[in-house]
Amino acid sequence: MKESKEKYKRIIKLLFSTVMVMGLGSIYAYVWIEYYNKHVIQLGFYRRGNWMIVLLYCILLMFFFNTYGGFKVGQLRFGNLLYSQILSTIFANVFTYFQIALIDKRFVNPAYMFIMTVCDIAFMITWTILFHAFYKSIFPPRKMLLISGDKSDYHLLEKMNARDDKYQICKLINYREGVEKIQAEIVKYDGVIIGDMPSNDRNWILKYCFQEAIRSYSVPKISDILLRSSDEMNLFDSPLLLSRNFGLTIEQQFLKRCLDISIALVGIILCSPIFLFIALGIKISDRGPVFYTQTRLTLNGNKFKIYKFRTMIQDAEALSGPRLAKEEDDRIFPLGAFLRATRMDELPQLFNIIKGDMSVVGPRPERPELAEQIIKEIPEFEYRLKVKAGLTGYAQVYGKYNTTSYDKLKLDLTYIRGYSLLLDFKLIIMTPKVLFMKESSEGVKR
Repeated sequence: MKESKEKYKRIIKLLFSTVMVMGLGSIYAYVWIEYYNKHVIQLGFYRRGNWMIVLLYCILLMFFFNTYGGFKVGQLRFGNLLYSQILSTIFANVFTYFQIALIDKRFVNPAYMFIMTVCDIAFMITWTILFHAFYKSIFPPRKMLLISGDKSDYHLLEKMNARDDKYQICKLINYREGVEKIQAEIVKYDGVIIGDMPSNDRNWILKYCFQEAIRSYSVPKISDILLRSSDEMNLFDSPLLLSRNFGLTIEQQFLKRCLDISIALVGIILCSPIFLFIALGIKISDRGPVFYTQTRLTLNGNKFKIYKFRTMIQDAEALSGPRLAKEEDDRIFPLGAFLRATRMDELPQLFNIIKGDMSVVGPRPERPELAEQIIKEIPEFEYRLKVKAGLTGYAQVYGKYNTTSYDKLKLDLTYIRGYSLLLDFKLIIMTPKVLFMKESSEGVKR
């Protein structure tokens, strides 16, 4: 019965998205036609013109909802889903306000846009609550079996348990317990999570799940990421996968550098008042220097001095030595905690981008001392140095501040192997979403 419902999941999700866009579009249609077009715009639109304006708004909404995950009911946690929707709507409405200003060649009264945004949020919350309850009644959490490997799967277990609205891990079994026992357990559950284990053992579990039509979730190895981003070739009668290791092409490097300089210059100009306020705040709250420099690694292992607003007390590491920030770290002063939570302490790195030390998008630069420690455990960690370090990155958007080094490496390799200018634009647009999410900026757990 459950599998038969699965066939209709996409249609049900499409219903959610359609009602959401139509509802928000209808609110905008009323505000545009009855207020802005009638009483504000000097040269009003008629019929088709009005519908074209409303259609453009709906397209803008769908773009931001798709980008930030506002349609991902059943995938994102309820709070994250609402946050994505509200952020998407605010951006869409801000863009729309400037569109109206451009049409009328002047800045118009934004009061109705503000009222419209409040109505939008009320509608989204109501519709999402109702639909979320309906969705959960049809698709309850999946009962899962976790097959663990030689390495500890504690982090994986913790992450899956954090989504108890979607998954319920009912049993944990080690892959060494034998084929017959594992096969007998697999068929009892809705899905199987395959931990980090030797490829040979993982592959037979994967094939058995496929044979029994049971969905499986596999933890990819670094070799898997390299393989799935390889080029497909057909020589004679044998399919081949070609894996290259050249980093970015000359054309990609040139276009990326142009994008970096443009964004960094605009960012410095727009953020200059913020720079001033933060500098004053640091001086007043903790005295001492405003900026903090530290040696980091970038392309090909080259070292450079990274610029940041200081968030820790002076000489914070004199006794502790270099280590990662932790939750409730006593080395961080109050304003510094705010700057870290909003990632505003990273803003001075715009100057690193101008200098060419960094890029807007890329793997976050690591300290040589910490990188050396990590490489002893994960030799592949230096693969991240195939591109310049970045202000934001794939691991920052799709991971968390406390994501393990091994998982961050896999996310960074996904970016490097699948690089495109379009991917850079996507990650830049998605970065604002993670700035104010607590789980994206929290420290490493003790």
